[in-house]
Amino acid sequence: MTWLDLPDDTPFGLANLPYGVFSTAAGPRRVGVAIGDDVLDAGGAAAAVEAPFAELLAGPLLDPLLAAGRPAWQQVRAALTEWLTDDSYADRVRPHLHPRAAVALHLPFTVGDYVDFYASEHHATNVGKIFRPDSAPLTPNWKHLPIGYHGRSGSVVVSGTDVVRPCGQRKAPADAEPVFGPSVRLDIEAEVGFVVGAGSPMGSTIGVADFAEHVFGVFLLNDWSARDLQAWEYVPLGPFLGKSFATSVSPWVVPLDALAHARVAPPPRDPQPLPYLRDAEDWGLDLAIDVRLNGHVIARPPFATMYWTPAQMLAHTTVNGAPTRTGDIYGSGTVSGPERDQRGSLLELSWGGTEPLALREGSTRTFLEDGDTVTITATASGPDGSRIGFGEVTGTIRPARPAT
Repeated sequence: MTWLDLPDDTPFGLANLPYGVFSTAAGPRRVGVAIGDDVLDAGGAAAAVEAPFAELLAGPLLDPLLAAGRPAWQQVRAALTEWLTDDSYADRVRPHLHPRAAVALHLPFTVGDYVDFYASEHHATNVGKIFRPDSAPLTPNWKHLPIGYHGRSGSVVVSGTDVVRPCGQRKAPADAEPVFGPSVRLDIEAEVGFVVGAGSPMGSTIGVADFAEHVFGVFLLNDWSARDLQAWEYVPLGPFLGKSFATSVSPWVVPLDALAHARVAPPPRDPQPLPYLRDAEDWGLDLAIDVRLNGHVIARPPFATMYWTPAQMLAHTTVNGAPTRTGDIYGSGTVSGPERDQRGSLLELSWGGTEPLALREGSTRTFLEDGDTVTITATASGPDGSRIGFGEVTGTIRPARPAT
């Protein structure tokens, strides 16, 4: 129960309490917590009740809270729940609530390193069939380790930021020489992201059993991809300009502790992974994702089908002794399921551009056009039949700018 008047079907209920950073028209950026249709100024509320951890919430970013570690994360979450349920706090906390529709949301933490994975067997299989129709769809290493690449953290942007169509070199198989110009095969990748709170020093490792001690929470991610630039440049070193122009993230970070009811066993693994990648706990997550193009649902990828879990991804990232820092993020890679309407990229939905995707108003798409808006949302199971919401990550494609 709560002294707040919460909508019955709110995805931002007491079981969620996701963190973000917001500002009002005349105010600075502040740490906020989404509750119902409001945002709680967490730093202001903590100061009002004289919480011992108030300094962790007093700044314009989540960085101090992330760095404080799991005992502090649990202490703050328990306190927030108490403030919003115990009537004795109402008079002190209520002045720090702001209508969510009236605030601006910002990138919630300083992004450190960025790694993107390729953890969906359905996505990897589809891509293999599209690009290597005469070969086995999965590469020989795929079921032995979570494949990933290091991305560009400087182009990670918060939801609502426009995405300028990237330019670069592209060369179709039939072309004699490459050409330079705007990407004509601009795509999305519906992903789930994870942010590291407590880092680890160089030379150490994070085992799968220690995942929850280091990862603070979960958010949504769209890894925009220029498929034509990517196809020409990625051999032999992997993604570069086809990925680095923009990665959009949702403004709300859902704490791991809010997802207890969404945890599921991952799919069976064959072959059994090496010992450092073997599951210590079930860290598959049953998240229901919707992908909308110009307001129309074009896919509903199920995260529960992901072959590699976020715990395994982090374990593999650090098994060579690579350090992690507060604010490091990693993405799951495109989330796709076994059905056509569960594919998390236009590359798959249009089968490499050969099967145009029909939209409700009668138009079709193979890849994104200027002016297109893509919105990704997700929910997870909560206690007593409730749903845990992640908000949305959205972006609109703007025309390419002339090269200088």
